[in-house]
Amino acid sequence: MKTRLRQRSEKIILSAVLAFSLSFSACAVGNQIHLGNMEFKDIDYGYETRYLQLSNIEIGYIDAGSGEQTLILIHGLGSNAKGYVRVIPALSENYRVIALDLPGYGKSSKGYYDYSMEFYADIVLRFMDELGLDQAVLVGHSMGGQIAMTAGLKYPRRISRLVLLSPAGFERFDDGEAAWMKKAMNPTFVKKTTVDAIDKNLRWNFYEYPEDARFMIDERIQVRSAADFENYCYAVSRNVFAMLDGPVWMKLGEISQPTLIIFGENDMLIPNRYLHAGFTRDIAAIGDREIPDSKLLMIPECGHFVQFEKADEVSGAVLEFLK
Repeated sequence: MKTRLRQRSEKIILSAVLAFSLSFSACAVGNQIHLGNMEFKDIDYGYETRYLQLSNIEIGYIDAGSGEQTLILIHGLGSNAKGYVRVIPALSENYRVIALDLPGYGKSSKGYYDYSMEFYADIVLRFMDELGLDQAVLVGHSMGGQIAMTAGLKYPRRISRLVLLSPAGFERFDDGEAAWMKKAMNPTFVKKTTVDAIDKNLRWNFYEYPEDARFMIDERIQVRSAADFENYCYAVSRNVFAMLDGPVWMKLGEISQPTLIIFGENDMLIPNRYLHAGFTRDIAAIGDREIPDSKLLMIPECGHFVQFEKADEVSGAVLEFLK
């Protein structure tokens, strides 16, 4: 009896953590899953991958288009720069668009870094310094949105605008909730996530699966044999702690940049369905109300992965905002 209760509790914690974690860069489309082996650097982003060295950390990134303004696209937990491939073409027609892989992910270095939201905010600024960018617009999805806000708060002169796509950071988790979620999150937990669990939990990222999202689960499965997969698992697990330990909800009123907030009306991950009642619109309204210069767009029939599921709507809104 105790064993069954413990297993049930662990499953609930798992689902809650996944709902908070927002993305493991793996979403099944249909029942066909392509198995195989792949290194992270073998993943085809559809764009040339460039590399930049920041001390002992190498950053892989996509660099497309040109213009007076530069947009830096920051991915979510477990994901990589490829999550933005559907909006890069439209955005890069008028702007320089850089989609980077955060340390721990994609084609960037993976190691036992001191992961935190400030760590990533500092990486973004060092990245800008190396490229000679005095200012940039930060576009952040999910965890990337919380990183973007952290950078905007810490470096207000360097960040000209913020675009927050289904951002983490508006929803508040108290100490008890945070401890509950941390209980299940460790590198082994991430490493041993089954294909079935990835499929069942992460289908929540979309309202309706786009057919061309199939690569997400294929590549997530194929990199399990990668030389640095364990370091990736470490990054994912520690980043859950980082989001919980680096909240920004109480600092939203200090954000000075003009900010565009975009949520899918059918986001099944925000708010956390296991811990909090309410609707996605309720969480979106917190950011729109608290951030002084903000604009909110709710996209109907759209889930958490807005820039992939509704790429045209997101691109159009961002372009209009940047005018």
